[in-house]
Amino acid sequence: MRLPRFLRAALWLAAVPVAFAITDRDYSTNPLMQNEVRTLKNMLDYVHFNRNGLRAEDYPKLITDYMALLDPQRLYFTAGDEQSLRRLYGTNLENNIAFSGNIDAAFRIYGLFEQRVGSRVTWVHAQLAKDIDLASDETYTIDRSKSPWPADQAEADSLWSRRLKAELINELLNKKTPEAAKATMAKRFDRFLKNTSEVHPDEIEARFLTAFTRLYDPHSSYFSATDLEDFNVDINLHLVGIGAVLTVDEEGYCKIVSIVPGGPADLTGKVKPNDKIVAVQQDGQEPVDVVGMRNKQIVQMIRGAKGTKVTLSIIPQKAVDQSKTEQVAIVRDVIKINQARASAELFEVPDATGKINPIGVITLNSFYGENGDTDEATRASASNDVAELIEKLKKENLTALVLDLRRNGGGLLSEAINLSGLFIEQGPVVQVRDSAGRVSVGRDTNRTVAYDGPLAILTSRFSASASEIFAGAMQNYGRAVIIGDSSTYGKGTVQVIFEMSNYLPKLARDYGKAGAAKLTTQKYYLPNGSSTQKKGVIPDIVLPSVDDYIEVGEATEPNALIWDEISTAPFEGKPLNQAFVGPLLAASKHRQDSLEEFSVLKQNIDWFRQRTEQKTISLNLEKRRAEKTAIEATGKKFDTEFIALAKNDFAKHEVKLDAVIKNPPPPEPTPTDGDTDADDADHVAAAKFDVHLRETLRVVSDAVRLADTPLWAKRTPMPAPSVPRG
Repeated sequence: MRLPRFLRAALWLAAVPVAFAITDRDYSTNPLMQNEVRTLKNMLDYVHFNRNGLRAEDYPKLITDYMALLDPQRLYFTAGDEQSLRRLYGTNLENNIAFSGNIDAAFRIYGLFEQRVGSRVTWVHAQLAKDIDLASDETYTIDRSKSPWPADQAEADSLWSRRLKAELINELLNKKTPEAAKATMAKRFDRFLKNTSEVHPDEIEARFLTAFTRLYDPHSSYFSATDLEDFNVDINLHLVGIGAVLTVDEEGYCKIVSIVPGGPADLTGKVKPNDKIVAVQQDGQEPVDVVGMRNKQIVQMIRGAKGTKVTLSIIPQKAVDQSKTEQVAIVRDVIKINQARASAELFEVPDATGKINPIGVITLNSFYGENGDTDEATRASASNDVAELIEKLKKENLTALVLDLRRNGGGLLSEAINLSGLFIEQGPVVQVRDSAGRVSVGRDTNRTVAYDGPLAILTSRFSASASEIFAGAMQNYGRAVIIGDSSTYGKGTVQVIFEMSNYLPKLARDYGKAGAAKLTTQKYYLPNGSSTQKKGVIPDIVLPSVDDYIEVGEATEPNALIWDEISTAPFEGKPLNQAFVGPLLAASKHRQDSLEEFSVLKQNIDWFRQRTEQKTISLNLEKRRAEKTAIEATGKKFDTEFIALAKNDFAKHEVKLDAVIKNPPPPEPTPTDGDTDADDADHVAAAKFDVHLRETLRVVSDAVRLADTPLWAKRTPMPAPSVPRG
């Protein structure tokens, strides 16, 4: 990237660094940091898609946002702190960032945060030494991220008194003695204080600059030099030996960002994105509580030699009772690309007449592609693998195809284009616009079509980025029926990593390793000109889903870029018309209203919705015990009902890639005694009964009856819906 001339001229070195004390340490804004700050500001003004997006009056908000990044649950700072810090630093913040690169505010605010944490941990120890009343009618707000900071220290003490009760009850519900529960809590807070006091100056800089970039959009951020090294080595945060990407959230919990499909964690069937890891146990050792521990320490504990076992104590993301943990034993292994490649199954789906339709389902969890390695496994691409699976399914006389993108968070844009080319003759698939308004068009130019029969694409709120481009393009062309959650994620932006060392004078780099900025530079648009940003892709047929009651998606992110549209890129095709979609939708609605599996699913969703709408928890131990018993009983009831329904599931068999047949992934580890119990086994079995996939198979089975010709995109009107079937 070539920066504007005056930007390059502004990369001067300050003669004297600004120094000040944080508790017993002395941090200063060194010349490297000053240049990084000024360079970042210029990049945001001239490279970010939303350039020139800030006004002078926006800068005081950076103080509040930075405080919230440090203290997301509004526990340590007070409302008085916010007012005084905004007054002290907000007025001159724009000049400090743009001209001097002075991040005095970042260090001083962090110093206050560290002092507040130290004082609070001392207070916590004093309270834990006393008897704590767990028989009151008090309540505690589960998520305080949108609550105000306490007005003063007296209000903060009252808040913390309730927080301690909530944490103590959670520990007691996990069958710990009061003494053991208090000891665990004390260690957790001590560890949090230790981690807080060990933060390096460049990490403070990175947090502050991340808060700054997020004023522009939620996907821009700043990496310290250490974070950049981890990013380059481990592919976006930390890819560990269990096949999971981890991060530590603002509350100190180790959260699973994503699961590598086919990896050791995925093979257990028990570990999901957004689950929280609260303890790690090495084989033959005692569990170690990791709440409040730094991410690097947790990663080191989870990493290990191939074939060794590690047991994680997790709080499932969908757990209605946050006090209940599950123990998951995982055998470490090397993550092979074969495990993450596209996979297929052929289902035998009866139609209204009893005729069996062989319907293929291809599951694609990322848009992977060639990376230049010589190893055969890593030369794989999503489009080539899907093409191979289609040919194999054709040999088994498939009558329709489903592409399952529910867990597909994106990947290579080029692969989204190549995959689209398997289903259309040629034409534009995506438009990309940069901050200057320049638009480029990504086209499929290969006239070969791998499959031209009935096609459905199954999506969820977690289908994002490249998967939205593919699904949206197929919808634009009228090539597929889109089925799933009420919308996809809605991420329609592109980020680029800018390593600061490429833009700084050598003298500045002598002060240490420079970091990097991840900035949003472009937006995606579909062939018809509509952005996928915030709105995502709206399915033709919406299925009831628990995901619609989880706060996930671009529209929930602060400062998300707006939805907009540009001119259409001319293409041959149009969305499926009502004469085609209407009967499919009517038949699906009828099944959703009449089939038992949908009745059970809707009850499950309603139960989950009611629990998520409960914003507070009781601080009465006996009430919480009764609630826990009721929750476990209800969960068991749903598991039993889904297991009973699964007895009538559609017959199916796997269809494998040649490379997977040649080099199969390791078998799923067999749980040992103590790794699981009957309730866990029932829950895993119940989760395998996939109501959404079953309904998608029925919808596409209906589509088979449209016409005998394979030119399905002609959209011959469909007969009236028939009696629903299982």
